[in-house]
Amino acid sequence: MAAISSLSVRAAAPRAAVARTAAPPARAVPASGFLAGRPLRPSLKVAPQAKKFVVRAEQSEGLDTDKLIKDLTAKWDAVENKSGVAVYAGGAVVLLWFSSTIIGAINNVPILPKIMELVGLGYTGWFVYRYLLFKSSREELVSDVEDLKKKITGPQQ
Repeated sequence: MAAISSLSVRAAAPRAAVARTAAPPARAVPASGFLAGRPLRPSLKVAPQAKKFVVRAEQSEGLDTDKLIKDLTAKWDAVENKSGVAVYAGGAVVLLWFSSTIIGAINNVPILPKIMELVGLGYTGWFVYRYLLFKSSREELVSDVEDLKKKITGPQQ
């Protein structure tokens, strides 16, 4: 299935032309008022022009839903413990709901949200100092993340 992925738009006409005209000579220097004795600047007039755009749709390979469904079906068929995956997914949904409820309750207590913001700000400052400020600590963070990814995904063949 081909989908429209982008539109190319280009202006067919140049921008509006600016015409410069001088003020009429009779009013070049006002005789009285705020601008008395000061010469007037030439006025700017914008000549309106029609702006035309050419829009063209290009087709490209977008999301192939049939292939996506086949890939997901193949991965689901390769899972040996389907009930375990369902239990983990259900637990994740319940945990998400429960954490949302707890955060909502904390937000209703007047002083706790500000304290939590300060704790978060302090932790962010510590994290930046500990892991991001120096090159050696950034390399340590990268190696820790790589080790964690290996623990989660298992050994790669």
